[in-house]
Amino acid sequence: MIYKIRIILDAEEDIFRDIEIEDNNTLEEFHNAITQAFGFEGGEMASFYTCDEEWNQDEEIALFDMSENGSDVRLMNETALDDVMTEKKPKMIYVYDFFSMWTFFVELADIVDKEDGRIYPNVLFSFGELPDSPPEKKFESDPDASVDFDNLLDSYDDMDFDENWN
Repeated sequence: MIYKIRIILDAEEDIFRDIEIEDNNTLEEFHNAITQAFGFEGGEMASFYTCDEEWNQDEEIALFDMSENGSDVRLMNETALDDVMTEKKPKMIYVYDFFSMWTFFVELADIVDKEDGRIYPNVLFSFGELPDSPPEKKFESDPDASVDFDNLLDSYDDMDFDENWN
């Protein structure tokens, strides 16, 4: 089957690409299609994140395992697109270049039959130009979730900083 997916830059302006890709392609192949569609060189780290309907980030699926000892990080080249994106879970978040934090909302729009003679992945539609630098991210707290730091700890005397200080 063929997934029709819209990839939207997290920005005030409308900048998106619609891509067709085979449902059994790996996330690494999807990552390559996204970088090419947006004009990135493709040499930076990237990750997909599964998420819920409200775009709350969940599991990371990384391009490479950057841990020293190896870990149980899920990798793009070992994960098929249809393992993480379905009609019941149609959304993901994609982050390219962790220094610049290009952030995209990825949403499954349709599932169709494969067309003979068509090469996949395929960019169906391109709207808007990618800016020279990524949009600013505002990391703000929820004002309703305030914490009373003055009364959080009654005393620092029991914390033994002197004993464990290097």
